Formats: sequence, structure tokens, C-alpha cells
Amino acid sequence: MTLDHFRPHVKDWFNPFIAVSIKMGLTPNILTVGSLIAAIAAGVFFYFNNIVPAVVMVALNAGFDALDGALARAMNIQSPKGDFLDHVVDRYADIFIITGIIGGGNSGWLLGIFALTGVLMSSYIGTQAQAVGVGRFYGGVLGRADRLLLIMVAGVLTLVFPEGVFGVPLLGWLLVIFGVFGHFTAVQRFRHTWHKIE
Repeated sequence: MTLDHFRPHVKDWFNPFIAVSIKMGLTPNILTVGSLIAAIAAGVFFYFNNIVPAVVMVALNAGFDALDGALARAMNIQSPKGDFLDHVVDRYADIFIITGIIGGGNSGWLLGIFALTGVLMSSYIGTQAQAVGVGRFYGGVLGRADRLLLIMVAGVLTLVFPEGVFGVPLLGWLLVIFGVFGHFTAVQRFRHTWHKIE
């Protein structure tokens, strides 16, 4: 289901934002760092159960994360350093947001670890495929774009249904989804990479 497959189809949507970014003198690395700051803020807001600003910060993280690569391509300044920085920041962003949700009392630590390891392993295997010469692989049922969208949807629904379902907050159920489908995605990416390695 991963939304990452739609990146080529929505690239024209970024053109106005790219033009504004260039006029403002922004660089892809500045946007990457901005995405990290937004993720840290989202984690803090989730920790204190300030859902509305948390969702806004997740949206900013997603926007900056999508825009930094598009800006680099538009300026023709893609580089291994920028790619490396982007992936490191993405992993820290995942950690800050998810630990904020856990720390806000939405789940126990066992479920939190299950969710976080699923997210990190699926992302790791996707990029490790590139390291072994297969090429980066974004396939599987749950990519990063999917996770960010689900976080925003769960946050909004939490405002409507603060009591949760069966006594569990909706953000807690979200972590169940991250754990189950994150690890399933990791298995899918592992199998794809394993069969592609010569």
C-alpha cells in the first residue's frame, strides 16, 4: 500500500514550494534539519498529549521531508552526503515521534518497543538493499509516508474519540499497526533483497 510509490506522480505539486524555497535561499539540508526539529517538537507534544500541535508538527515533518529531495533535484545538487543526512534524520524523526506517543501513556513499553523496532527494521532493510548492490527498495505494506499519514489520521481521530477503542487509546492501536505491519514490511523487504542478491 506504500504511498512512496506515488512520489513520481506528485512531484509537480512541489514546484510552487520549490520556487519559494529557492527565493528564500533555503537549501535541501536546511529543510532536512527543519524536518528533524518538527519531529522533535511532535514527540514533545505527543508526550504531553497536546494532539493538535503534535499533528501539525508531523505534517511539517512530512512536508519538509518530501521537499528536501525535490529541492535538491531541482537545484541539481543531489549528493551522497545529503542522502545520508536525510536517512539519519528520518530515523531520528521516527524515534522522537514514536517515543513521544509511547511516553504520552498510549501504550506500555513492550508494545512501544515492538512498534519502534518494526519501524526501524523496515526502514533499515530498505536502505541496506542499496548497500549490498540491489538498489534501494521502498516496497512492502507500510512505508514512511504511510506511517506519517496514519499518525496524523490517528491524532485527528483521537480528538473525536478520546476514550479510544476497548479502553485503548487510538494512538495505542496505531502502535499495534506499526509493530505488526512494520515487521511484516521488514520481512517483505528482506525477501525481495535476498532473492535479488547475486
